[in-house]
Amino acid sequence: MLNAIDRELLKTVADLEDLPKGAYNIRKDGKLLTRATTANIDIETYGDGKGIIVKIKPHTVNESVHIPVILSQAGLFDVVYNRFEIGEGSDVTIIAGCGIHCGGPDPEGHAGIHEFIVGKNAKVKYVEKHFATGPGKGKRTLNPGTKVFLAEGAQVEMELTQIGGVDEAHRKNELILGPSSMALVTERVMTEGEQIAESRNTIILEGAKSRANMVARSVIKGDSVQNFYAVMEAQAPAFGHIECDAIIMDRGRNETIPSLKALHPEAELSHEASIGKIAGDQLTKLMSLGLTFDEAVAKIIQGFLR
Repeated sequence: MLNAIDRELLKTVADLEDLPKGAYNIRKDGKLLTRATTANIDIETYGDGKGIIVKIKPHTVNESVHIPVILSQAGLFDVVYNRFEIGEGSDVTIIAGCGIHCGGPDPEGHAGIHEFIVGKNAKVKYVEKHFATGPGKGKRTLNPGTKVFLAEGAQVEMELTQIGGVDEAHRKNELILGPSSMALVTERVMTEGEQIAESRNTIILEGAKSRANMVARSVIKGDSVQNFYAVMEAQAPAFGHIECDAIIMDRGRNETIPSLKALHPEAELSHEASIGKIAGDQLTKLMSLGLTFDEAVAKIIQGFLR
């Protein structure tokens, strides 16, 4: 069922050596490859097969859902819509991601829109990795979109990573937080060559005592371009922080614009941003320990993106 290329992509984007335990939905080249459900987690095909609905029963804990997408079909641009309904009091992990293997001159791509409805006092950890590889010269495109709605007391932790090989990516994240809810969003992106990556984020602190923290880490190599935009709007007494840092190497370019909107007098919002090169003293210290220049650079980048 899974060939060597499939296994390589699944290992990279979802840490899977084989089919996982628990609930999963694996999509290959625009079609369902295999699926499994559990007593507490149901997965249904959405509409005409262009997505899924994942329903997690209230108070489900210590369970996970894997929903990776893999592509290796020349000329295919796969578009899906996935909806997650997380029941009250649940505590679950959702592991997504998309891997592209390009073997020829034709382009390949994927656009996934994920909508999360997180119930009262529920907790969700969402991990998403994007990766492209292969000897082909076709353009590799990944355009993810995420919409999150948090009920009272709900929590979401999102880890969004673009590992490498993606020629063009346009990400859009939208989060709306209810009373006493919390969101932590961490985004890590590395580009090289002439790759382009853009991230647009909107976080609305709608409920009283809601909290949000967004952290973005960018490494821009070669002639690549990365742009990061984030708007955090507080409509109630709430707390929010944006932290965005970028390392530029070679001839890379970056535009970073964090924006804060306080629409309530008791809102507390802050941001910090930095763009720069790898510090010379860091390189010197690592090279004095026996690392080559390239090894020292790789080590610094690895730590920065962690």
